[in-house]
Amino acid sequence: MRWSIPAGVLVALAFLIPAAPAVAQIESPGLNEACQTVERKVYKDIRELVTIDLDTATNVEVRVLANQILAAAKADALPILPRVLQERLDGTADDLRAFLKADVQNAWSTDLRITVVRTLTGAGANVKAAAQKVLDDGAIDAFLTYLNNGLYDARALDCASQPTVPPTSEPTATPSATPSATTTVAPTPVSSASPDAPGGEGGGLPVTGADTATVAGIGGALLLLGGAGYLIGRRRRSRFVA
Repeated sequence: MRWSIPAGVLVALAFLIPAAPAVAQIESPGLNEACQTVERKVYKDIRELVTIDLDTATNVEVRVLANQILAAAKADALPILPRVLQERLDGTADDLRAFLKADVQNAWSTDLRITVVRTLTGAGANVKAAAQKVLDDGAIDAFLTYLNNGLYDARALDCASQPTVPPTSEPTATPSATPSATTTVAPTPVSSASPDAPGGEGGGLPVTGADTATVAGIGGALLLLGGAGYLIGRRRRSRFVA
């Protein structure tokens, strides 16, 4: 026979039926795998929730207890117990009662063992030694003590034993002596023989090129004109004498 009690009734009964009061504890911060300060994760001892006699409790009381355990298992992110317990809640009242009496602690113990094994990932020597010790013990109390306290104590020892790397002083950037990519303009040679220095006292080279050709052309033209004038004058003289 499947249960069809409204959810609101179950929630109300969960508050009316007293459970073991949880003592508020202020846990000191711990270190995570990266040696960073974090808030400790505290795993609930679900045995503290069982405050009724499972042999004489009513079916409603049994279901309320099962829901309280389910909430605690989900809060601790246990891998097995939440799924198995939900299956029993969906089943008969007798199956649920039998599971709470005989099998709930076995499933919970397996979850705690798996959680302890997970802490070995990337762990240091002290964490590995502490985890192996409780795994060999196999008791629920040993698992809870390790997960709530021993893990953080061992991790603190591992973090303290890690070599600290002193901060290296970075050299200040000094101006480099590499030449900048600038274009060097070579000075153009200037003739030492300026127009104002007659005689070329600066030891300069003689003027050649286009200016010399011009002077030579003018001189040749003058010679031609002079020769032509000479011939014309001679011819006129000979005519006059005749």
